[in-house]
Amino acid sequence: MLTAALVCGIGLLPWLSRTDPALTVLKARSAERAPTPETLRAIREQLGLEDGPLALLGHWLGGLLHGDAGRSWVSDTEVLSAVAQALGASLMLMAGSIVVTLLTVAAVCARTLRLGSRRKLVGRGPGGTGSAVLAALPEFLVASVLASVVGVQLGWLPALGWYGPQWMVLPSLALGLPAGAVLGRMLDDLLPAAFAEPWALAAVSRGIPPKSVARQALRRCVPGLLPNLGLFVVGLTGGSVAVEQIFDIPGLGRLTLRAALAQDLPVLQTGTLALVLLAALAALLARLGVRWLIGPALRDGALHSLHRPTPPAARVAPLVYGLLLAGVIACGLPRDPLALDTAAKLQAPSWAHPFGTDSLGRDVLARISHGALTTLGIAFAVSVAALVLGVLLGLLPRLSGPLVDTVNAVPPVLAALLVTGVAGSGPWTPAVAVAVVAWSPLAAHTSSLLRQERATLHLMATRALGAGPGHILRRELLPAVLPPVVRHALLRLPGIALALAALGFLGLGAQPPSPEWGLLLAENQPYVERAPWAVLAPAAVLALLGALAVTAAGGVRLPRLRRGNPPASAPPAQRTPQSPPEPDRPAVLASAASDSSPTDPR
Repeated sequence: MLTAALVCGIGLLPWLSRTDPALTVLKARSAERAPTPETLRAIREQLGLEDGPLALLGHWLGGLLHGDAGRSWVSDTEVLSAVAQALGASLMLMAGSIVVTLLTVAAVCARTLRLGSRRKLVGRGPGGTGSAVLAALPEFLVASVLASVVGVQLGWLPALGWYGPQWMVLPSLALGLPAGAVLGRMLDDLLPAAFAEPWALAAVSRGIPPKSVARQALRRCVPGLLPNLGLFVVGLTGGSVAVEQIFDIPGLGRLTLRAALAQDLPVLQTGTLALVLLAALAALLARLGVRWLIGPALRDGALHSLHRPTPPAARVAPLVYGLLLAGVIACGLPRDPLALDTAAKLQAPSWAHPFGTDSLGRDVLARISHGALTTLGIAFAVSVAALVLGVLLGLLPRLSGPLVDTVNAVPPVLAALLVTGVAGSGPWTPAVAVAVVAWSPLAAHTSSLLRQERATLHLMATRALGAGPGHILRRELLPAVLPPVVRHALLRLPGIALALAALGFLGLGAQPPSPEWGLLLAENQPYVERAPWAVLAPAAVLALLGALAVTAAGGVRLPRLRRGNPPASAPPAQRTPQSPPEPDRPAVLASAASDSSPTDPR
């Protein structure tokens, strides 16, 4: 039903946007041809637009059942062959990106795995902020730097085209490095709790090799991240539009974007349907992976709660990054972001212009500072809305599961076009488009953690003692699920700012002369070789935002509510005064299982 609603919404896109599809198709076919009434009438008759959107949708669905998705309205080629060819290129790029992602995750978590398997994590906080900076870099900016420096200036690898394995390296790095940094930080957040469980202490005491302990800790924590890995897989396939544009890759994301801009409905509907099917396959594989890794423990309720043993020590890193970011913004606010100086185009950083000037002679520092008020404000508002919606829907996994799979298959660019068609263009349109898809990773993370927490020993004991659903939700589930999800939301804050920036980079966000960061990067990207400071300065501020969000996320802890003894279902048995009181053995065991912490030396 969700897939049908999505496909129908795409089929109504030209009519929702109140544009003439015949005119859009004519411009996509030939921009020089004059849109005379006779020409537009001929296009309408050729495409069958006079019959209305429902007739077009029915004709497309009828042909799809017989293996025919129609022909492209722009190029007049078979849609299925074009989508299959683009999907093949995207899957190859996805495979290379997954390899880079897994290697990045291993590099981020190597320190925690080494120390945790040797019982040396006590009193140590998470690793450095290098992964935070990497996670905050825009994919299109990493792609631009790799293409211009490694591909053009150094000539080590090809920078444009798609002709063999060598052409996969640079785009795979551009997509895999930021994704691996985010997933690595999420896994690194769960590993200390796994190493603090009783089995890890027993394994080290019995002399089990550290490699085996580390491998079992990974098996304990990876199931909580498999749903998000499936979301990344689909995102790498359909959401890598900017990277495919930069490296000239004929992938599915680029094909879908061109079809959406040209309102080529057969190609757009077929490409979106392929993404939805891919998302369903990825979700199925993620569920099978969770069942294979910890399925018996989930079924038997034999898990321990993944609570971090002790909060990390107070650090000054978030304060330093916050002061640096606030200092940069404060220094640029008194400057005019719209002042033009044609005699000072692309000037290098100086005392007059600390971050240099852009192609129109405007001060880059002033534009970064004034753009921060809009970019950071919108990103924070979208993050809060995504967190609230993700947690609420994640607590209802049967409702949110299919919805997450379907929403995740929609690239942010296509979501922006759909939102623009329904609500019209405006300053909040990119924010609404990002918010439509930003909640799905948080909902998937909440559902995964909730499923594991429901299978813990102490929760079974609490139920046996007569606790009701409200008590369990308030005292057990929420304190266990909310802290990692809130930290995940903080990790996503730079990503949401990057999604807004990517829409601006593709021309779907803010419009000139706005100093929004995405538009700032898009305007200066063509001059990256002549004036790299015009691109590196906003990229450095984005990296600073990522470092601030990740280091602050490491200290997020919700107060653990004191567990009281739930009311027993029956009064204790009366005992004679001559015999010593004998404790109720099942109740004692259940209370001990409920009140003991993972770090209890017993």
